[in-house]
Amino acid sequence: MPSPFPGMNPYLEHPELFPGFHHWLIIEIARLLSPQLRPKYRVAVEVRMYETTDENSLLVGIPDVTVKSRQTATDSTINNVAVAAPAATEPVRVTVPMPVTIKEGYLEVREVETEALITTIEIVSPTNNRAEKGRQMYEEKRYQVLGSRTNLVEIDLLRKGEPMPFFDKNIESHYRILVCRGDKRPYADLYAFNLQDVIPTFSLPLRSGDTEPVLNLQALLNEVYDVSGYDLVVDYSQEPVPALSEKDAAWADALLQEKGLR
Repeated sequence: MPSPFPGMNPYLEHPELFPGFHHWLIIEIARLLSPQLRPKYRVAVEVRMYETTDENSLLVGIPDVTVKSRQTATDSTINNVAVAAPAATEPVRVTVPMPVTIKEGYLEVREVETEALITTIEIVSPTNNRAEKGRQMYEEKRYQVLGSRTNLVEIDLLRKGEPMPFFDKNIESHYRILVCRGDKRPYADLYAFNLQDVIPTFSLPLRSGDTEPVLNLQALLNEVYDVSGYDLVVDYSQEPVPALSEKDAAWADALLQEKGLR
């Protein structure tokens, strides 16, 4: 079953679903590009790792309303209501911070003969969009790439969080694709699009003069949605997480009713 949305599916932004979707999309981009770039280039799947604590987990306080056939959180877990401490002789159950290893995949296009890094492809994750360790590490990597001659493709399919910075601050959109060529900086091409829009296609930057493959993220998203069976998981009778604005929610409701999903 195809995704019911013409562009990005907002239900895939749920913190329980997006990590898997992120992984699927990384792999499918690599599978698409690899045969088109051979034999001059190869596509490498790389992993960035760091540790944090689940005190800052993206799932804390988020109700599980998106996924079918799962028990929703109880009132005590979603409401931050102060509870009177019991008698001193009774223990109070508390939560202690646990180390969590975060793994974030990204792609590198390298020239086979020289092993030179030509293009970095990043799909922004929820931890990258938050003012914590994940964002710090990502921004350090981003500045390193922008300070070199390496091309950067940055795909942001998340509505929640702080978008990665660029100087034209008057541009606002739900989603963004930034294509930054190493020989054109400080200029870059920004594809800004919203929930109602088809995800734009763009050319993958390589060395000057080389034929650049076109990356159709919309087609890849639809393939991932179908192959991974998200239609069996997502409950479209519920509202997506993060929530939509009133206007966007009304548009989504009409679309889902038209598709027979509500």
